[in-house]
Amino acid sequence: MADPVPYLARGGEKLTTESTTLISSSDYLNEPRLRDWLATAFLRKSGKDSPTTHDAHKLYGILVDVFDIDRIEALFTAERKRWPELDAWFAEGFSSSFSTADLLAYPEGSFGHRFGRYIHDNGFEIDIVPRFVPKNQFQYFSLRSGQTHDLEHILTGGGFDILGELVPYFTRLSNLPRFLDPELVGLINAGQVLGALRLISRTGLHYHAAFPSALAAMRCGMTVGEASGPYWMRKFEDAFHLPLDEARAALGIVGAVDLDTRAASMLWPEYA
Repeated sequence: MADPVPYLARGGEKLTTESTTLISSSDYLNEPRLRDWLATAFLRKSGKDSPTTHDAHKLYGILVDVFDIDRIEALFTAERKRWPELDAWFAEGFSSSFSTADLLAYPEGSFGHRFGRYIHDNGFEIDIVPRFVPKNQFQYFSLRSGQTHDLEHILTGGGFDILGELVPYFTRLSNLPRFLDPELVGLINAGQVLGALRLISRTGLHYHAAFPSALAAMRCGMTVGEASGPYWMRKFEDAFHLPLDEARAALGIVGAVDLDTRAASMLWPEYA
């Protein structure tokens, strides 16, 4: 007799629980704010009423309550014992202190001057997140990731537009697993995974004419991440005076090309 259960529905196991609320083995799924964020950020259209930057701000506010900080700290500590360069990076604890004026003082065409012009011409602020004194290893990792994100746009070849975001996203997503413990990467990359994939999902669902550009941006980021050294530990500020190609070489960035995704990004109403 033929099995009446559809092929793809076979093999499941029905579990029971005495819990009176939704519960699973996933800390992410157990967080109702994250379930709502995921459905909204992955499925919604783009609009000026809720800029895409708001997604990231909300996400990291939620994840800070989901992360197992003690486990992250233990894994970072173990990695420092294994990898002297990582230990030295944490021990130095370098944090940026440059201003827009400092950037504009570098030679025209240099890495630092390029960033300074972008900040100045658009009326932006240098700090994506406010500067603070980290209290643990994960906070320091997060601080430096925030301080270098816009610089990574320039170094990895991603434009300062919505689809250009996918280049530094996928550079990190493909680079960190090459150097750090898989469990640790899975924890500290959660925001990168969700942040990147929301852009892929919304482009594919609502702005499909831009989807080939989104795929190209992913590919470019992965190419750089898979070929480059652990650039996220480098002191980007030491290369501000160099032309971009030389800065990339000095910081261990390999395979970067300047990808122009501006036209495709304009298909998102928020950026039109």
